[in-house]
Amino acid sequence: MINFVIVSHSQALAEGLVALTNQIKAPECKIIPAGGLEDPPGGIGTDTIKIIQAIEDAFSDDGVIVFVDLGSAILGTQTALDLLDPIMAEKVHLSYAPLIEGTIAAVVAASSGASLEEALSEANEAAALKLSLNDQ
Repeated sequence: MINFVIVSHSQALAEGLVALTNQIKAPECKIIPAGGLEDPPGGIGTDTIKIIQAIEDAFSDDGVIVFVDLGSAILGTQTALDLLDPIMAEKVHLSYAPLIEGTIAAVVAASSGASLEEALSEANEAAALKLSLNDQ
């Protein structure tokens, strides 16, 4: 099963998105939050060590998709991928899709048996769908 990591500057935001997606996912699908700083506890920011631990907890041979909220979350995730075992890092994919819509779309797809590539595609299409609703 494809698993997921939510990287956010806010622990509450990451945990809230996990709670939301837990309502719609397959039981075997893991969604691990990696939000906020360890020091100070609950501080706003990203923590590369938290990201590494979340990826390791979520690891699956089917792949892991990491969703991020802001630019420095991308940098922290890229650093985490550089520090991971290269064999593990090959199965981890960073998504640039909108955090909430992309995560939900990918989780629904994965829970329905979609491949990693299909789940990533669904995440990316979530932004297009939202934009198309604006045109109506």
